[in-house]
Amino acid sequence: MAVWRNLWCINVVTTALLFCLLLLIVDVRARPANMSAIKEKPPVSKDENEILPPDHLNGVKLEMDGHLNKDFHQEVFLGKDMEEFDEDSEPRRNRKKLIDIFNTVIMLTTHMQNVLILHSQVDFNQDRSVSAKEMQRWIMEKTEEHFQEAMNENKNSFHAVDPDKDGTVTWDEYRIKFLASKGFNEKEVAEKIKNNEDLKLDEETQEVLESLKDRWFQADSPPADQVLNEQEFLSFLHPEHSRGMLQYMVKEIVRDLDQDGDKKLTLSEFISLPVGTVENQHAQEIDDDWVRERKKEFQEVIDSDRNGIITMEELEEYMDPMNEHNALNEAKQMIAVADENQNHHLELDEILKYSEYFTGSKLMDYARNVHEEF
Repeated sequence: MAVWRNLWCINVVTTALLFCLLLLIVDVRARPANMSAIKEKPPVSKDENEILPPDHLNGVKLEMDGHLNKDFHQEVFLGKDMEEFDEDSEPRRNRKKLIDIFNTVIMLTTHMQNVLILHSQVDFNQDRSVSAKEMQRWIMEKTEEHFQEAMNENKNSFHAVDPDKDGTVTWDEYRIKFLASKGFNEKEVAEKIKNNEDLKLDEETQEVLESLKDRWFQADSPPADQVLNEQEFLSFLHPEHSRGMLQYMVKEIVRDLDQDGDKKLTLSEFISLPVGTVENQHAQEIDDDWVRERKKEFQEVIDSDRNGIITMEELEEYMDPMNEHNALNEAKQMIAVADENQNHHLELDEILKYSEYFTGSKLMDYARNVHEEF
């Protein structure tokens, strides 16, 4: 009996301990976590992208950091149809199973039909070839499409930062929304700004905010009031829409590349490698490509008077997406790349053969690979 009594006591004690442990777990789960000392993490959303100036501007030859726009030819040839020729649609070089090839052939056919449609639209005089003037007109139309897209996106962005819907946005309203997109508590930030309290921002966020403030004031048309309407906000996000903001963008690029402070760019300054160039076995090849491409652009396109110096005026003209003279030069360059019969026009088979240059998709090469596979 003593043994059974001992076992019974052990069971009672064990049950009691388990019950207490269960209550403890429930209690812990029921209590809200103390997050007051932890900064909110930035949400994964499109809010920040909607209200920040984009790093890349479609249809503009230089990026905000002074790099050449690698997609410029495709952007001014495809316009709003750029997404139909994205990287995922490019052909695979390796051989695949029959079903993969079948699916890719369908995709290829769709792309070829799109190029056929594009060719018929560009050929305004219906002579089955495209002249430089026709291509110039096409480039201007496609650039206008990018402009219209930016204006449509700007409406949504403007409404996102205009809380009282009065048609204007103050700098304080904007920076509250900006900091909220970075993970700060919007109400707390608004209260601190209202009371002129220190926001206690980290160094990186503070630098970005100061850069945005400078850009904000530049976009503020006279008389300056630190308040932007929808059109001014468009210039803030997309400097290519405003002559004044385009000039500001040019000054920023020249400032970053200008090594002697004369507010002009020599060839050596323009082709200087950016800080943080990749260091690996392909570094030299990357460096050579960088220098070759920028040297060609400097000498053949930007330096219009061929004096070996790029002025701010020359760079501004070069970067203006609505410059018809630039569009004509771009049209001639496009034709020169694919004009195999040297008649200064583009035929359909030439556009198809050089489709990677125009669309980023290797249609003809991949068609040959598919044929060999069968």
